[in-house]
Amino acid sequence: MSIIETVTDVDNTFLSRRELTCNFAGLAGKLRKLEAIDMITKEFNLDGKVIIPIRLKTHVGKPTVTGTFYVYEDEGLAKKHVNPTIFSRLDKTKAKQAEEAQEVPAEETTTTESSDKAVSSEEKKQEEKPE
Repeated sequence: MSIIETVTDVDNTFLSRRELTCNFAGLAGKLRKLEAIDMITKEFNLDGKVIIPIRLKTHVGKPTVTGTFYVYEDEGLAKKHVNPTIFSRLDKTKAKQAEEAQEVPAEETTTTESSDKAVSSEEKKQEEKPE
């Protein structure tokens, strides 16, 4: 059983886009837009296409999220049709995730360096005792 259930899948030829509405079972309060984009890309094999999450709605009393996505072939066409605020929010979220990804390795190196310093200071203390 898949977590993603397709509610509607419309090919809007007038606006040259595919409009998907899907239910995500059991992900209420846990699903983020970029995670939803990844899940939709894998489920419908949409590699290389521009997917824009328009709306993620959590239902009251149910652990279900309904998401509306627009799938475009061309990013320029998507930027003409969709509100630029949506793109700025997506870019901001992507930048934040990239920044967090860079901080994780930096923290790991910091902890190893501090542990090396701690070991070296302990070694110095042990070296001083025999004298």
